[in-house]
Amino acid sequence: MGQKTQAAGGCLIALVGAGAGLAVWAVNSRHRFQRFEQGPNWSVLYAELPLMVLGGVAAALGLWALGQRVRARR
Repeated sequence: MGQKTQAAGGCLIALVGAGAGLAVWAVNSRHRFQRFEQGPNWSVLYAELPLMVLGGVAAALGLWALGQRVRARR
């Protein structure tokens, strides 16, 4: 596999991981955002959302790197 293909694959995997992190965050975000008898909880947007997206990217790239290492041993 060429370097350009590997780079494109890594970028695609990072994008898929970011989308997965965003999807996991969005599942129940409405309930976390509104607190009972209080104002909105803005930490859901500035803390949880970026952490979930970055976590999805890190997990996806980690799995991709592990797959590349296993594939290289063959």
